[in-house]
Amino acid sequence: MSATIISDPKMVPAPAPAEVQLVAQIEVEFVKCDCCGLSEECTPTYIERVRQRYHGKWICGLCAEAVKDEIVRTHERLITTEEAMTRHMNFCKKFHSSGPPPDPTVCLISAMRQILRKSLDSPRGVRSTPSSPSRKGGEIRTPGLSRSGSCFSSLTG
Repeated sequence: MSATIISDPKMVPAPAPAEVQLVAQIEVEFVKCDCCGLSEECTPTYIERVRQRYHGKWICGLCAEAVKDEIVRTHERLITTEEAMTRHMNFCKKFHSSGPPPDPTVCLISAMRQILRKSLDSPRGVRSTPSSPSRKGGEIRTPGLSRSGSCFSSLTG
């Protein structure tokens, strides 16, 4: 398969004034999400479609995905879109009412500590560390390639 490149310059006509006016006439409105409070710039037609889908409430794309996820996550029984939206709105209210943490650095360190503990508590087969030794049949198997030594000792000469 080959591509042919045409290097002849072509004249492209400027758009007619009616086409320019048509593009300029598209209305855009700012609308605020009823769940999280995020403001987005949308056309009135899109805003109306979203409100019809979510029972008169306007929700942003992120919250719409969270509502869909809420519907999928409930295994015990099927829930309606309205019920899933109510659950998500309650979650957003709790999140906003908690306010920012008093010390964000401590909060970040705590979150990283939790992630590390969860990763260490997970079974070894689930972890994605191919260089760590694994147990098979009661004996510890080492990976095929292993490090022979540190390169830092040769740098501190």
